[in-house]
Amino acid sequence: MIHQAKDLTPDQLTALEALLGKAVSQQDQISVRVLPVTPAVSMERRREVIAAMEEYFARIDARPVIHSDEETDAIINEALRSTRPNYVPVS
Repeated sequence: MIHQAKDLTPDQLTALEALLGKAVSQQDQISVRVLPVTPAVSMERRREVIAAMEEYFARIDARPVIHSDEETDAIINEALRSTRPNYVPVS
């Protein structure tokens, strides 16, 4: 929900300015959102995830290269053109 600063009570403005550390203009719009606290990830779990990622990337890196440099460039250019229709590769 978006609030107009001009519609807030003086107490609300004071509290808001204290939180923000700056003055709020009467023309400002204020949106407040509560975000849940995410639980901390243990160092053990971080190490497990890192090890799994390293293993995954090692398997990917071990695969033989099946494309020439020209084919790789063509694949990348096609991907760029699919997201940016006016894309022109620089030679």
